[in-house]
Amino acid sequence: MSDINTIILEVRAGAGGDEASIFAGDLVHMYQKYAQSRGWRFSELDSSRSSLDGFKTFIGRIDGQGAYEALKQESGVHRVQRIPKTEKSGRVHTSTASVAILPQIEPREVDINPSDLEISFFRSSGPGGQNVNKVETAVRILHKPTGVVVASQNERSQTANKENAMSVLRSKLYEAMQQQQAASLGALRKEQIGTMDRSEKIRTWNFPQDRVTDHRIGKKWHNIEKILAGDLDPVVKAFKKESDQG
Repeated sequence: MSDINTIILEVRAGAGGDEASIFAGDLVHMYQKYAQSRGWRFSELDSSRSSLDGFKTFIGRIDGQGAYEALKQESGVHRVQRIPKTEKSGRVHTSTASVAILPQIEPREVDINPSDLEISFFRSSGPGGQNVNKVETAVRILHKPTGVVVASQNERSQTANKENAMSVLRSKLYEAMQQQQAASLGALRKEQIGTMDRSEKIRTWNFPQDRVTDHRIGKKWHNIEKILAGDLDPVVKAFKKESDQG
């Protein structure tokens, strides 16, 4: 899959309430700025925002040469340790957010029966949930056999949103299919480094010590703010070096 240049990015707030949503937002902005630094296209497909400029969920697309190869190791649970903006007593909290990097799958690679889909339309909403469109252009698709639900609301037309939602659905079904095949062989599906299991804590962002630790390859980096500002190259290069040596 090293030649895949279009990926679906999914970030979800985990344990930690508002702080988890803020951290999820930090990760989304980091990937957006990194994509911009590489000259890639970054677009939002669907999101659910929190009240504190964060994301409960975010689904987007990144288009660019080598995008999957560069970012595949980001999949998993990211843990943050810091004093939240909402914390008045100065205590360090631990929160989590999960990241999934899914290759965008061509229609011919996943066979989806139209009768298995339940498609509904609704008005797109902005921060706080208010409707920002008088026309029902947003699309939600339920894949009945698996229960997978996807949505897209950032395009101006129903057709474009439906295409985006179908793209996300294909990627999710492809991932599930790959995991099922791997499980049937008696092993978890593995990439070159680590696994794609989102329940696995892959990285800790420790603000008091200004240190990022990746638990899979045992590497540490300092200057968290710089990394969150989009300087992800040191992490990407460390994984590439590990992969080349492996």
